[in-house]
Formats: sequence, C-alpha cells, structure tokens
Amino acid sequence: MPGEFDLIAKYFARPTPNTVLGPGDDCALIEPTPGTQLAVTTDMLVAGTHFLPDTDPKNLGWKALAVNISDLAAMGAKPRWVTLAGAMPAVDEAWVAKFAEGFFACAAEYGVDVIGGDTTRGPLNVCITAMGEIEPGQAIRRDGARPGDQIWVSGRPGLAALGLAHLQGKVKLPEPWPRLCVAALEKPKPRVALGQALKGIASAAIDVSDGLLADLAHIGERSGCAAAVRLVQLPHLRELSGTGDNYDADLRRIALDCQLAGGDDYELCFTAPGQQSLAIAQIAARLELPLWHIGEIVAGPAGQVTVLDPDNQPVEIARKGYEHFVDSAA
Repeated sequence: MPGEFDLIAKYFARPTPNTVLGPGDDCALIEPTPGTQLAVTTDMLVAGTHFLPDTDPKNLGWKALAVNISDLAAMGAKPRWVTLAGAMPAVDEAWVAKFAEGFFACAAEYGVDVIGGDTTRGPLNVCITAMGEIEPGQAIRRDGARPGDQIWVSGRPGLAALGLAHLQGKVKLPEPWPRLCVAALEKPKPRVALGQALKGIASAAIDVSDGLLADLAHIGERSGCAAAVRLVQLPHLRELSGTGDNYDADLRRIALDCQLAGGDDYELCFTAPGQQSLAIAQIAARLELPLWHIGEIVAGPAGQVTVLDPDNQPVEIARKGYEHFVDSAA
C-alpha cells in the first residue's frame, strides 16, 4: 500500500512554471508580480456536508478547486497558486487518481500552480487555499454597495441545488434538466473572466455559495445597506415546471427555493450604479454569459433582503440560505 509521500509524488507532483519553488521542501516560494497584491482564500469540503460520499472523484477534484477559484473571481483577482490538504479514512489509489485528474484539469483550465499541501488519515474532506493577484485598489469588495445601485447575478442560480435534490430523490426533474442541474452541481464554472471584467464597474461582489439571498445579505451587512429583489426579474426557471395542463406547482415552488436559497452555484452576485448598465450588457455579450438585473440596493437595516412580488409587495421567504452548525448535512 502506498504511503503519504508515494501518493503525493505519484499524483500531485506536477510542474509549477509560475513558482520559484514548488512542492518538495518545507515551504513553497512564490514571487507575486510587481505592483500587485495577493488575494488569499481557503475553503473546506467535507463528505456528507458539501458533497455526497459517492460523488465521482474526478468531478469532486474539479469542484474542490473551482469553489476556491470562485472566491478569487468574486474579487476580480487572477488565480495563480493553490495548496491542497486532505484526509481520507483509508488509501484508495483509484479514487486518488481520479480526484487528481479532475483537480489538475481545473488547475490547467484556470492557469494555477499547485504548490504544496498535506494528506492524513481521517474522515473524507478536502481543504484548499487559493492565491491570486490583483492591482492595488482594484479588488471588488463586499463593502462598496450604495443605495440606488442595481443588483445583478450571473448565469442561472438554482440549478446546482436542484441537481442535489434530484440526486437525493427529493424531486423528479423532467428531461433534459437532470443532466444540466447535476452538471451545475458537480462541475461549477468559476466566473474568473467576469470578475476581472467588472473591475472599475461593480461596486461590490460576492460568489453565490450559501444561497442568493444569504450571500446578497453579506454584501448588505458589509456595506451598511438593505436590498430589494424582484421575483419577476430573476433568471428564468419557469420552463422547468411546465405550463397549462402540465404545470407542476410543487416543482415551481422547489425551483424558486433552490434559486433563492439553495446555494452551491458559484455564480457572481454584484452591485453597480445604474449608469453602468450598458457596460454590463456589453460584458454579457462579450463573455456570452447571461447577466440579470434582479433588484436594487436600498436604505435600510444592514443585511436585510426583501423579496418583492409583481405588485411590488413583500413576499415571505422562509429560507434564505445554508448556514453551517444550523442546517443539516447534505
């Protein structure tokens, strides 16, 4: 049975062309590009909480890195380096090989060097630290939103949560939605190009990991503002639940809950002054990525998010997003 260092050497020792000194010593050595700041983020993924234990390890390898790159994307940073630490109850070399394949595929896609890490025995989990570069003063922070700013979101939030519900047998999705939703769950696409394009345009941004309403509330908390989201302006999921005699009210309700509170989307939610709407439309066209104006930042209690119906009346939303130590495991 291979030991820790054998596994690292066989599956995780890869060239690191953008690094002064990569894996193999007590520390890696990196040299940031002159005139840039380092953006650093860490995320942990735990079996049973962040992913199902029987998840395809290749997809898990991709997702484990993608969710960290997504944090860099939200600030407009360019991904550069990552470290990987993980635990597993026993050595499963076939599992490790597939995980590494997905992990390094994501690293190659986004141009990052894997510069070190650690392995140990324990409950299955993965912990990654990602580092990126950004010019001083250009980071898109959470504290820049102001009343009057428009609220935007990329892509189609809700698909990943629907994919999880489908895998858990909580909902039966009509074709072709199972494939689309499970792909959104297991292989998210961090919006790196969007984050970089929004520098100087967006006033605040966050990636949607815990749920659209919960993460928008984080912007409000840091910016000292409230937010109003309009149901009629959300990304379209209506075709999922059918129309006429084929309309499925329960599926529509579940889809809306997933869209507002499901999380695991890794889309970007951002705010911007209204005069930037043309620039945002141009970014959407250039990136071939739908960007949706879903509401406004308003004066009010910091972090309060109100959902409005087509008649501009508040809608009671029971669930806002996922919270660790409160919500149950996946």
